[in-house]
Amino acid sequence: MAHVVGESRYQRSLVASSLDEIVCGDHPVRVIDAFVDGLDLNGLKFSKVEAEATGRPPYRPADLLKLYVYGYLNRIRSSRSLEREAVRNIEVQWLVNRVTPSFKTIADFRKEHVEAIIGVCRSFIRFCRGQSLYGGELVALDGTKIEAVASRKKVITPKELEKRMAKLDARIADHLKAMDQADREEAAAEAQTRPEDVAKALASLRVRREEIQAQARDLAAAGLSQKVIGEDEARLMKTARHGHQVAYNAQSVVDDKHGLIAQFDLINDCNDQAQLLPMAQAAKEALEVESLAVVADTGYSNGEQGEACASAGITAAVPRQKTVNARNGDLFSREAFSYDAASDSWTCPAGEILSLRCISQTEQEKRYSTTACGGCALKPKCTKAQSRQITRHLYEDARQAMHRRTIENPTLMKQRRQLAEHPFGTIKWMLGYPRFLLRGLQKAKAELALAVLGFNLKRVTAILGIPALLEALKANPL
Repeated sequence: MAHVVGESRYQRSLVASSLDEIVCGDHPVRVIDAFVDGLDLNGLKFSKVEAEATGRPPYRPADLLKLYVYGYLNRIRSSRSLEREAVRNIEVQWLVNRVTPSFKTIADFRKEHVEAIIGVCRSFIRFCRGQSLYGGELVALDGTKIEAVASRKKVITPKELEKRMAKLDARIADHLKAMDQADREEAAAEAQTRPEDVAKALASLRVRREEIQAQARDLAAAGLSQKVIGEDEARLMKTARHGHQVAYNAQSVVDDKHGLIAQFDLINDCNDQAQLLPMAQAAKEALEVESLAVVADTGYSNGEQGEACASAGITAAVPRQKTVNARNGDLFSREAFSYDAASDSWTCPAGEILSLRCISQTEQEKRYSTTACGGCALKPKCTKAQSRQITRHLYEDARQAMHRRTIENPTLMKQRRQLAEHPFGTIKWMLGYPRFLLRGLQKAKAELALAVLGFNLKRVTAILGIPALLEALKANPL
């Protein structure tokens, strides 16, 4: 039996196939083409949409944008890799009409059109809303850390600078001692270390010491607890699997109907404590709804923002962190105490009343205690301090209301995991090794926007199918 063989590479064709014949009518690359062609590039503030009458002709911004959308959909983010694909990939050749821009042109396009690229992603979200692909009733909020273009060795903190200063001072003292020793030597030329070498090294150390002092002054003046040299807007954050890394905090809001991302952002806060209200409000505006239910994990538990959400027509369901005694796990937890709102006091397991002692506006909390701890038989199970103290946040009622919603509806947190965590898994897969390529918060946000756009494109293609999506894009230009 013979093998399956193709045509000879030397066989001539009477009529050669065009690229459009090679790329089938329901190929995903046609979705990218239809989507970008329907965009108002002038309205999105892309440059060189209209070519100048004189000078060197520029590349069409639509072609370069199509190249990037294709790249992020197919895990190709590097400008050099995209340059190679434009030469050898038939799909890309069809998409950009066989133009072959250099990697420098490709890289500059992404750097120079940060806001426009973010606008492209938001345009597709508006298109999806127009196609009734968002339910606009329940959304899930989540965040994840994505590494920035910087090594953790570039992180400076006041404590780290003090350590470096102490080491430099010790080395400077050693060099001064060596110079004094050389001066005492009768034959300096026979010494192992020449005085001029020691003086040169000493001068270099002093320059380095002045640099560290300047860095410490800059940190103090800016009121920063840390700074990343070369990537000022990034922060050292704790990541899920790689320990502490220099990273940004990516936020996303996912709609319940089809699992599409309705809103996204990139911040440099190390935690999610202040993100519940701004992300929920942004999602509400993007979905154009009067009211919205949002579910998030314990990292978003913020009573003040929960109260503001309620005033804005947003019903938040966020579990509060369980209060435990990390050092003494056998002691009574906070849940063993009962609160009475009418008297603003707590009752301990022994039946004693813990009254309000002080209010801290700085930490936004009330502190309660009692004088009955000294002779209490349950004290060994309650505290090892002189007396037990209970704290209550000033916005505890709002935080408790958010927590209660998760208790009353146990399926909400499972639903949150299914909605919010899947998109980040796909986005990190699309990013390959999940690390941004561009420096700066806004430029990294443009990269995140391309990844979010890629995720939403994949989802909508799976929901509607390519023929229906193509028809919708042609009938409803963005």
